[in-house]
Amino acid sequence: MFERICIVGVGMIGGSVARAARAKQWCGSITGFGRHEAGLKRAVELGVIDDYQLDLGEAVKGADLVVFCSPVGTFEDLFRQLQADWSPNTLYTDVGSTKGSVVAAIRKVFGRIPENFVPAHPIAGSENNGVEASRVDLLHQRRVILTPDEDTDATMLKTCQSFWEALGAEVCCMSVDHHDTVLAATSHLPHVLAFALVELLRSKEDEQELFKYAAGGFKDFTRIASSSPTMWADICMANADKIISLLDDYKQSMDDIGRCLQTQDRDSLLSFFEDANDARRQYLEQLK
Repeated sequence: MFERICIVGVGMIGGSVARAARAKQWCGSITGFGRHEAGLKRAVELGVIDDYQLDLGEAVKGADLVVFCSPVGTFEDLFRQLQADWSPNTLYTDVGSTKGSVVAAIRKVFGRIPENFVPAHPIAGSENNGVEASRVDLLHQRRVILTPDEDTDATMLKTCQSFWEALGAEVCCMSVDHHDTVLAATSHLPHVLAFALVELLRSKEDEQELFKYAAGGFKDFTRIASSSPTMWADICMANADKIISLLDDYKQSMDDIGRCLQTQDRDSLLSFFEDANDARRQYLEQLK
């Protein structure tokens, strides 16, 4: 489908997109761009990309698909670098975990959302980082959310959807605001809580040896705190309003549990746990 693909940010997600595109024969060649040459060289060694450039303008030259896979905090700068080289014949998409910030960044640079830019977010990933963590099957049977603008070119949108579906994903569309609300609850807040718990226990580690006795529950709950701090700091800042609202709700839940414990209200606490247990069971059944 594409003669040349440019992956901007060849990490775990970008590398997985490249691997899948090659495996599905949806590209002729793949060029990578990034800030760290060592990582790009490693991506070439692994066969993830064919070549790389350290200059963004050179990297996208001749590409008919450009996929932005770098942290969302870098997008405005990337768009500015590409403003003069933006091709009307190229499909541009991204993998950013927040769409409001991406749309705001491109509007700030171009004054509008270009018709050939289709914001996207693959709901896939892991706590591992770097191109060596990339997998050819990362997107298989995973959701990819597209948040097109009303002016998005219909042909570009269809091509973008076909691309993600060819990589094994299930594609759906929603508004930017709906996306950021949903992901704040299901992804961003859980990461904040995992980081917060590890930091809380780290501050008490010297006097109580907490990590020494931590077992499976702690390991499972905090797995995502191994994710890239840089990436997640950018995501949280980009979706701050939505996360703050959820944090207020979470604090209220913690206060309710605290009152149950203080008043020895076992029935209310049990009901709280049972409702949560039932909701998670239903969620797991939907995944089957």
